[in-house]
Amino acid sequence: MIHAVGPRYRDGAHGEAELLASAYRTASSAPRAGLTSLAFPAISTGIYHYPLAEAAEVSLRTVISYLSGTRRSGFVRFVLWDETTLAAYERELGRQAPG
Repeated sequence: MIHAVGPRYRDGAHGEAELLASAYRTASSAPRAGLTSLAFPAISTGIYHYPLAEAAEVSLRTVISYLSGTRRSGFVRFVLWDETTLAAYERELGRQAPG
């Protein structure tokens, strides 16, 4: 199991986006002997109050960037809590999807 802790959102002006991206990068690049997939929740969007649309943008940008720069096989899944969260991630994925 890989554990990732994201930042507490204050106002977006205290490096929250970079801290959130770092949580996803660190978990994505952790040594994974035998692992073929990763699953992420919407890190920091619960009790840490990270705005959902901003979190979706940061997390998807970071994971897509990581995957495009690696030769590891497998996949990443986002396991999202509710329809609102799913919709936010789908909208953002539509904006970021290549081609």
